[in-house]
Amino acid sequence: MRRLGILLGTCTFLCAQIQTGPPLPYRVVDGWPQLPAGWNFGEVAAVDVDTSDNVWVFSDGPHPVMQFDKSGKFLRAWPEFLGKKPHGLRVGPDGNIWTVDLEAHRVMKWTPEGRLLMNLGTGAPAADNNAKYSFNRPATLNFGTNGDFFVADGYGNSRVVHYSKDGEYLGQWGTKGPGDGEFNLVHDVAIDSKGRLYVTDRVNKRVQIFDQQGKFLGKWTDLGVPQGLYYVKSEDVLYMCDGENSRIIKVNLDGKILGELGSFGKTPGKIDVPHYIAVDSAGAIYSADFRNWRVDKFVKK
Repeated sequence: MRRLGILLGTCTFLCAQIQTGPPLPYRVVDGWPQLPAGWNFGEVAAVDVDTSDNVWVFSDGPHPVMQFDKSGKFLRAWPEFLGKKPHGLRVGPDGNIWTVDLEAHRVMKWTPEGRLLMNLGTGAPAADNNAKYSFNRPATLNFGTNGDFFVADGYGNSRVVHYSKDGEYLGQWGTKGPGDGEFNLVHDVAIDSKGRLYVTDRVNKRVQIFDQQGKFLGKWTDLGVPQGLYYVKSEDVLYMCDGENSRIIKVNLDGKILGELGSFGKTPGKIDVPHYIAVDSAGAIYSADFRNWRVDKFVKK
């Protein structure tokens, strides 16, 4: 009996470490998007929105890169994708599309029509954590206000790598470990209006905060298992995918949860591993629902 009491007390202690919040006032949009007849997504790895609120979806299905308008109307799919394992996708400040390939170890920049403009990576894993222009199972990237970009080189390596908008190596930080400034799996990077970087360290179950030179500024350890992050400037908040708990949370820049959305399940409105996330200009939330092989769109009630 005493052992049971100890176990229950331990569970209560651990559960208390994960924040919760009130329900976010959103509903799922049934039937979003409208795929061409006979088409399917595979595992949906990533999603982002462009300045026209068109939605870009990256999956490991037969048509890896697709574009839809905000109503879900299919706009285009690239005729080919020179990759192995889709993982991260971002729309760059200039409207071009960036993809991150986990198994090809590449970061690639494309026109919206699918013409390759830049390729970083050798196609083989980097020899070590200090390689300037090669990666080891990178996850995704994000952009500073001047067009510089930061790569979450995160499954094989344990670092954030900083490049100029033209792809020139500018620096990096991070080694493998549980300490401040160290990572186990760097999964995403978000950048706020002051230029601070919020880096999800998925296996260590935390978000670490840095300046753009890699100086450690703080960390949050009570948000669940952080995967995707998305900064919304108009609200000055972050939206985050908590993968293990199949939920999306809204977090202020002090690390407090303001609301949460979703729970585990297979039916529309339920989530099975939200991987990456995007928010459009109207506040609609798009979640890359990895194991359900779909994109969930949530709009305000």
